[in-house]
Amino acid sequence: MTRTKPAGTPLGDDFHVYDTTLRDGAQREGIAYSVTDKLAVARLLDHLGVGFIEGGWPGALPKDTEFFRRAAEGELALEHAALVAFGSTRRSGIAVDEDPQVAALLESRAPVVTLVAKSDRRHIESALRTDVDDNCAMIADTVRHLVDNGRRVFVDAEHFFDGYAHDPDTSLRVLEAAAGAGADVVVLCDTNGGQLPLQLAETVSEVISRTGLRVGIHCQDDTDCAVANSVAAVQAGATHVQCTANGYGERAGNADLFAVLGNLGVKLGMPVLPEGKLPELTRVSHALAEIANLAPDTHQAYVGHSAFAHKAGLHASAIKVDPELYNHMDPAAVGNDMRVLVTEMAGRASLELKGAELGLDLSQRPDAVGGAVQRVKELEARGWSFEAADASLELLLRRELSGDELETPFELDSYRVVLDHADDGGVLAEATVRVTVGGSREIATAEGNGPVNALDAALRKALVPHLPWLEAVELADYKVRILVDEPGTDAVTRVLVESRDGEQEWTTVGVHANIVEASWLALCDALIYKALH
Repeated sequence: MTRTKPAGTPLGDDFHVYDTTLRDGAQREGIAYSVTDKLAVARLLDHLGVGFIEGGWPGALPKDTEFFRRAAEGELALEHAALVAFGSTRRSGIAVDEDPQVAALLESRAPVVTLVAKSDRRHIESALRTDVDDNCAMIADTVRHLVDNGRRVFVDAEHFFDGYAHDPDTSLRVLEAAAGAGADVVVLCDTNGGQLPLQLAETVSEVISRTGLRVGIHCQDDTDCAVANSVAAVQAGATHVQCTANGYGERAGNADLFAVLGNLGVKLGMPVLPEGKLPELTRVSHALAEIANLAPDTHQAYVGHSAFAHKAGLHASAIKVDPELYNHMDPAAVGNDMRVLVTEMAGRASLELKGAELGLDLSQRPDAVGGAVQRVKELEARGWSFEAADASLELLLRRELSGDELETPFELDSYRVVLDHADDGGVLAEATVRVTVGGSREIATAEGNGPVNALDAALRKALVPHLPWLEAVELADYKVRILVDEPGTDAVTRVLVESRDGEQEWTTVGVHANIVEASWLALCDALIYKALH
C-alpha cells in the first residue's frame, strides 16, 4: 500500500490537521458550494498547509462525484494536503466488492478514504437494525478492501462519546475492528456536540490507555466547546484533529479550524502548519467566508476584525506603554492587526494611539488631544459613532490639529432634493446643489433612484470639472440606522458611507434628524478625506 502522508508540515505524519469544510462544513444552513467553489476552497486550504482535505461524499452526491473527477483530472494540484473521500461502510448483507457506495470511493481516485461507522450500541441496533458483530464485520471488511486497493483509511467512530458512556466495551470493539483491518486512525466523534472539555479529555486518555490505538478527534459545537474539546483531546493524546473553516457545519457548527490552529500553534507551540503559514490564518479565513457567501465573523477568535480591537480608555493607556499588556499575543502572528476604537469611552491614550494608526502624531499636541476627546464625547452623546468610520475620525483629528481651519476642496452653499411620485408607482428623485469650488460657484442638477443617489450624482456633476480625481471614487456601501433614545422622542438618523477608488476603501459617518442631511454630511466627509489623501 502507498502510504499517503501530508507533505511539508513540520510534524509530518506524526500529527494531522484534517479539514472537513467541504463535507461537514457544507452542511451549514445557507452554504451551497458549487463544484468550482469546492475547488477554490481546497486550493486555499492546501495553500494554508493543512494535511488532509475531505472533499465530500462521492457516489452519494453528484456534485461531490464531479468534484473528485475534476480533481483527479488535474484541476486540483495539491502541494501540502492529501485529498480525502468520505463514505460509509458496506451495507449489511452485501459483499464489500458488490457495494456501489464502496466502489464509488475507489472510483473517486482519492488516495485517502474516511469511513463513518456507528460506535454506539443504541445506534447500531436502532438505526442500522443489526447487531454489534455484524456492524464490526461491515467495518472490517470495508477497511480491508480499501487498504488492499491502495487506500489509506481513517474511520470516524460516530457518536463515540455518547456510546462509550452507555456501553464502553461495544465502542472499543468498533475501534479495534477498524484498526485490526488496517485503519490508520480511529476518530472519536462528539457527533451530538454535548461533551465538555474535562470529561472528553478523560475519555480520550482512557481510550488510548486501554487500546494503544492512534486516535483522532471530531467535535461539534452544540455546547460552544468544540474548539476547547479539540484542544483538550490533543493534550490528552489525540494526534489527528478534524475541523472546519470558521466553524461551519450543521446546527451550531464544528470546531473552528482557525481557532484550533491558533491554539495549537501559538499557545502550545506545535508546528502544525508549514513554516510561515500561521500569518496566513486571517486572510484565508476571510477568503473562505467570501466563497461561502457569508460575512466574516468580526468577533471570531484570532482572525476576527475585532479580535484585537480595544475600546476602553483604560486598555488604551496600558497598550500605549506595552501592547502585550492587553493582547494575549502579537496579532501579526496570525495575520491580524491591533485596533484602537474611539468612542465616548476614549481617553487621551486612545486618541493618541488611534492617531498614530491613522498617520497623525498627536504626542506633542496635548491641546489637540484634549479637544478631540471632548469633541468625540459630545458627538457620541448626540448619536455619532466613530468605531467604524475611521475617515471621519481622521478629519476630526485633523481639524483639532489645525485649529478648525482644515482646508477643504469645496464648500456647500445649499442643496435641494425633490421627490416625484408617478401614477405608475415609480419614485424619481431630483437634487440640485450649489457649491463653491476652485474659486467659482457651481450649480448642478441630477436625478437618481432615491434622494441620496440624486444628491451624490449632482455633487459629482458640480465637482468633477474642477476635481477630476473624483471620477475614480464610487459609493461602495450605504448603511442607515435610526436611533431613538426613548419611546416617543424624535428619531436621529446615523448614516455610514463606504467609499472606494480602486486603491483603498474608507468609511465616513453623518448624523442628523433628517436622513438626507445625515447622508450629505457623510458624503462630504468622504470626498474631503479623498482630497486630503
